[in-house]
Amino acid sequence: MRVKQRIHGAATRNWGAAPATIAWLTAAAFATSVIIWLATGLGYFWPGWIAFSGFLPVSLMELLPRATAGRSGPRMWLMLNAALAAWTAVVLFLIWALGGGGDYWPAVTTAILALEVMVHAILIRNEPDEELQERVTELARTRRGALDVQAEELRRIERDLHDGAQARLVALSMQLGRAEERLADRPEDRDLVRAAREEAGAAIAELRDLARGIAPPVLADRGLPAAVEALGTRSAIPVEVHAEMGESERPAPAIESVAYFVAAESITNVAKHAAGPATVEIARTGDLLTVRVSDQGPGGADPAGSGLSGLRGRVESVDGKLLIESPSGGGTTITAELPCE
Repeated sequence: MRVKQRIHGAATRNWGAAPATIAWLTAAAFATSVIIWLATGLGYFWPGWIAFSGFLPVSLMELLPRATAGRSGPRMWLMLNAALAAWTAVVLFLIWALGGGGDYWPAVTTAILALEVMVHAILIRNEPDEELQERVTELARTRRGALDVQAEELRRIERDLHDGAQARLVALSMQLGRAEERLADRPEDRDLVRAAREEAGAAIAELRDLARGIAPPVLADRGLPAAVEALGTRSAIPVEVHAEMGESERPAPAIESVAYFVAAESITNVAKHAAGPATVEIARTGDLLTVRVSDQGPGGADPAGSGLSGLRGRVESVDGKLLIESPSGGGTTITAELPCE
């Protein structure tokens, strides 16, 4: 976008210095001065008219490119329209003044010019700026790309943890278990080895939870519905999963990761606060992925709480929406709507 801006600005500045434009404006200025001189009969004013008629286009050539630099679309044309209307109004005023004054006959023409510029401004007021829209579109595209790259990188880290550090800790734990068996006649040494094996087991559990929090292998291998079902089987509460999404409808990695995070965090909240069954609904309709988690708990969840605020931030990071319905005594429903463009 910066390269485009520089090119556009250079093109605009070149417009002000283009020989064809200078020739056209000079010819127009000279023709205008001659017509005014002949029509008014004020021959002794003609040097001033030519100087004035030449000064205005030169000024416009200098000022308009600067005013419209970096701009495009309807607003640039409005600025040009307004500048030319103002130029015409000034010329008419000076014709009237140099012609001896009297009744201000350019009033009607000046009013029409002002009305035309005002109507022009009203017509384009709701039109998005073309360059601004391009920037927003480009920003959204590059951000989605960055999020997808980040999601893929997190999945790679999860695989490395699972296949590397976690596997080595499991092997270490098994070796410590065999060492513990061989030290049956040495209680003190056996207790030390047992403590080391238990620490290794705790480290394995923490590493496994960390890896699943980043991105479980089943999410990358089998998709969102299977990952949420696996999440439900490990949950302390019953979880019922309803999915209406085929394999060909899988969203981008970043969207899929956020959807999984919504389901995982919501199920954890249900187990913590509602202590009852949870229902997860996953559906994709066109370019919209919807994840809805509901329970029959006491309700009254605070949308401003740290957990739900973090959830909202995660959803909004991919331009999604998070809806929370939690009337007191009526259960809680959390709905995430995620774009899949």
